[in-house]
Amino acid sequence: MRSGLVLVLAFVAIQFVPYGRDHVNPPVGAQPTWDSPGTRTLAKQVCFDCHSNETEWPAYSRVAPVSWLIQRDVSEGRAVLNFSEWQRPQEEATEAAEEVLEGEMPLRIYRLMRAHARLSAADRERLARGFERTLGRPAEKAARVDR
Repeated sequence: MRSGLVLVLAFVAIQFVPYGRDHVNPPVGAQPTWDSPGTRTLAKQVCFDCHSNETEWPAYSRVAPVSWLIQRDVSEGRAVLNFSEWQRPQEEATEAAEEVLEGEMPLRIYRLMRAHARLSAADRERLARGFERTLGRPAEKAARVDR
């Protein structure tokens, strides 16, 4: 009984930790020139929550400790690739197609929690090819493919 009370009190206490509740969507700046509206639609569906300034924050993103994990993923995602700040260097952009094809992106936890992020094999392929046309490919991969 005491351990249950301690857990409840700990859960209540961590709600006062401010990290993870700063749900800020900075202004959208320059965006990539998409190869097609379809590529942008798929990217928005599965990538924009972590890789843009257009994050749709779900209700559970306000409850710690889940809020901490979501904030970390969004902060890290925006830092490495941000479709809303194309005016700054996007060093990871050319890796996007490969990460989608290999199932590394979207993150597994995101796919589990957000049904719209689960792509069929055909949509995964379509998004990866659209990323290659829009964002480019890594130089070494492009050299291998073009031979």
